[in-house]
Amino acid sequence: MKPGDSLMRHYLQFKDFRAEEYAYLFERASIIKRRFKNYERYQPLADRTLAMIFEKASTRTRVSFEAGMYQMGGSVVHLTTGDSQLGRAEPIEDSARVISRMVDLVMIRTFEQTKIERFAAHSRVPVINGLTNEYHPCQILADLFTFIEQRGMDRRGVIDLDCLKGRVVAWVGDGNNMANTWLQAAEILGFTVHVSTPSGYEIDPAVAGIKNASCYKVFKDPLEACRGADLVTTDVWTSMGYEAENEARRTAFADWCVDAEMMAVAKPDALFMHCLPAHRGEEVSAEVIDGPQSAVWDEAENRMHVQKALMEYLLLGRIG
Repeated sequence: MKPGDSLMRHYLQFKDFRAEEYAYLFERASIIKRRFKNYERYQPLADRTLAMIFEKASTRTRVSFEAGMYQMGGSVVHLTTGDSQLGRAEPIEDSARVISRMVDLVMIRTFEQTKIERFAAHSRVPVINGLTNEYHPCQILADLFTFIEQRGMDRRGVIDLDCLKGRVVAWVGDGNNMANTWLQAAEILGFTVHVSTPSGYEIDPAVAGIKNASCYKVFKDPLEACRGADLVTTDVWTSMGYEAENEARRTAFADWCVDAEMMAVAKPDALFMHCLPAHRGEEVSAEVIDGPQSAVWDEAENRMHVQKALMEYLLLGRIG
């Protein structure tokens, strides 16, 4: 961090940052992505090392963080449950004390949010939440950047964060870590989430940690949740760690497949997003995810660009 910048920061939940910080991050992500597309060398994190700790495996999280760190000039150490002692033979607090003395930044993808919070509390370097059971802030960061990029850029290519104010995001599916993080984002950035989940899989505002109940509305009918939405988004019916519930979830979620009928009642220019991997014919129809309103491939790529901006911010503070 530069002199005058705030003290070391972690990114464990979406609400860890303020709206003005997100405006800055989205602008930096846009600049960094443009440099990447133009093959411009930009390596501000030379000689910095990122440790990635995976208790939950992921293709997109690993590739986006690893490729992003290398592109920024840094190096990466990749650890999994099989080759680390995180919370197993060694207390999480001790792992944090040791690992954070050897690297500059840590990304953790794990189960309980309490694990990453305990690690961060004893880390000497910034810690990023790559996913927990409760929150997925980096994914929502990418989703919002993708929406702004496609619906909120002016003719000069300048980010307009105000384009999110008053918008409607329809969440169709499980009241999971993605749904919790969408609620946090809505509260901070001034849009509304229409939530529709099967009975027994509702969101828990206490887990989401929001104070303003007006940032979301609950709908029993997923079609009504999509009506007038600017963005329709969903996730797999069975998240990692809940595989034992798979058959019960298939039955409960049968009417929560985002299909052409749901997209038809959304706004004509509504986008569809999915954090991937997707199961066509379950949480989304092939017609939708492979259709003209789908932004999932830009969304997936943008994980890398927003995470590069995030790592730059956590390590170097504001640029310029």
